[in-house]
Amino acid sequence: MIIIHAGLTVQKNKEEAFLAEVKTLVEASRAESGNIQYDLKKDTEKEATYMMVEVWENQEAVQNHNTSEHFVAFGKKAASFMAAPTDVKVYAGEQVK
Repeated sequence: MIIIHAGLTVQKNKEEAFLAEVKTLVEASRAESGNIQYDLKKDTEKEATYMMVEVWENQEAVQNHNTSEHFVAFGKKAASFMAAPTDVKVYAGEQVK
């Protein structure tokens, strides 16, 4: 299992536009084969700061996601919304049963 935390700092005046665009990304990503979780969380202490929490079955699912039409399209638009570079952290995980 691959877990990705992508920290997103959005320009305050572009937050509504960001949220509209990211909704399409989240919905399409959740429908992808190999996706376990894909959620956008808002920071409770910092304005216009978000964390994308992704869980994928394996690295192949991540690679397929990163080249998907919806991810590439969002990536092209994302720079116009961001106030800072995306902070991505990737973890390998095992489900505890």
